[in-house]
Amino acid sequence: MFNVGKIAIIGGGSWATAIAKIVVNHTHHIGWYMRRDDRIEDFKRLGHNPAYLTSAQFDVDEIFFSSNINEICKAYDTLVFVTPSPYLKNHLKKLKTSLSDKFIVTAIKGVVPEENLICSEYFHQVYDVPYENLSCIGGPSHAEEVALDRLSYLTIACKDQEKAKAFTDVLASDVIKTKVSTDVVGIEYSSVLKNVYAIAAGICNGLKYGDNFQAVLMSNAVQETNRFLNVVYPIERSIYDSAYLGDILVTGYSNFSRNRTFGTMIGKGYSVKTAQIEMEMVAEGYFGTKCMKEINRHLHVNMPILDAVYNILYERINPQREIKLLTDSFR
Repeated sequence: MFNVGKIAIIGGGSWATAIAKIVVNHTHHIGWYMRRDDRIEDFKRLGHNPAYLTSAQFDVDEIFFSSNINEICKAYDTLVFVTPSPYLKNHLKKLKTSLSDKFIVTAIKGVVPEENLICSEYFHQVYDVPYENLSCIGGPSHAEEVALDRLSYLTIACKDQEKAKAFTDVLASDVIKTKVSTDVVGIEYSSVLKNVYAIAAGICNGLKYGDNFQAVLMSNAVQETNRFLNVVYPIERSIYDSAYLGDILVTGYSNFSRNRTFGTMIGKGYSVKTAQIEMEMVAEGYFGTKCMKEINRHLHVNMPILDAVYNILYERINPQREIKLLTDSFR
């Protein structure tokens, strides 16, 4: 029977903090890689992450902190990667420890830029991690609500269902409901696309489109996701499962969604750069939009919402004009 062994968190943001809180409540020990030593020292002193989810309190005696990624990766069996996708390669550049015998869990909602690979494929191709040792966490779940102990549902996907189940046992509680899936690829791509569609929802919100249109937009986003998944990884799946539809809806509608917030600023007339500076957090959908556009150039899936968001963010097309063209394509 598979044992997840000792678990470490790689990353220091809000989702990393929420997952760390869930795991350490079960295991009473985790390793935690954070890039900055000053952030680690503040965490130890305060008993909480000084920059993210500051209301989530930890017993720091149950955490082994390190800014040395090799130290963490060598000492721990299950590694949960929760860094923003644009920075993953930079963190891993320092890595000298082999990952091939580790159980890798990716909670990253993005594509590795330049490589245009979802994270599981990146770990497989670059670090020789076998598919049966690759897993991902699917939503719908905002870090803020998880940290507040609000009822949340997580899907753990892995080719090896025994390993997926073993990791769900570490997460499950009265407020965290879990289930397993084999669709690592589909859930990862869906988690990238939902950020793109949340930006679209935010742009429309900033342009003063109402709830009626938002519902049509999200309905079309679900259809667009389904078309893409059926081309990129055609297996039997239900797009209406919470890991797909639920994640799209919560990210498109919630005020906790940084991608929706980013889109709203763009719709109100902010430049991309100004919106990014004011956000002070990474809106992964900005990077995901470019990566997905490049991936789809080879697949030729009909994706008008993705195209519209790309045109607004990267081609600097006027949002009002681009969204009007998009609305005319909906029925």
